[in-house]
Amino acid sequence: MDFGAWPRLLVIDVESNGANPPDLVEVAAIPIVAGRPVPQSARSTLVRPPQPISAFATRVHHITNRAVADAPRWESIASAVHAHLHGAWIAAHNAHVDYKVLRRHLPAWQPAGVIDTLRLARATYPDAPGYNLDVLLAYAAVPLTGISGQRHRAGFDAHAAALFLLDLAGHYPTWKTLTAAAVPPGLLGGTALDHEERTLW
Repeated sequence: MDFGAWPRLLVIDVESNGANPPDLVEVAAIPIVAGRPVPQSARSTLVRPPQPISAFATRVHHITNRAVADAPRWESIASAVHAHLHGAWIAAHNAHVDYKVLRRHLPAWQPAGVIDTLRLARATYPDAPGYNLDVLLAYAAVPLTGISGQRHRAGFDAHAAALFLLDLAGHYPTWKTLTAAAVPPGLLGGTALDHEERTLW
């Protein structure tokens, strides 16, 4: 794999308040440059949602309402997040979820393309015992010792997904073959959007 041929790519993760539709409580993005995640250039922030974080959501990501009490509201950081994501490919595990939440919060934003490590894992590891990120990280023996933070926080999960993406990339000779397996149907970077997708937002 020629990592020098990769476009600008940010591996992202979002955490929500558990509402329907969900409001962001944390967002993180870590770049991959020359075949490596660059944690020094990662960006992550808590967000104070308009509605309280549900008890169920807190049990998953351990972010409490008290933790976000002094965090910025989305409106105050949306333009900065948009500028940071502008022009980049994004990658995430089960990426359509993160993409949909971000698109709802940033209606004018479109990534250059979307890579789904879940979709890519199904193509790469058909015999994996499961496709939860924890199961896949263990199955592929991806080392996580250098990641700061904890699982189910946006910064940790983005970094872990970045390492897993690089593990998966080792099975593909080119960026083109990787994206052919990794881009979900109807999302940018893959097949053309159909009419339903074009009018979703």
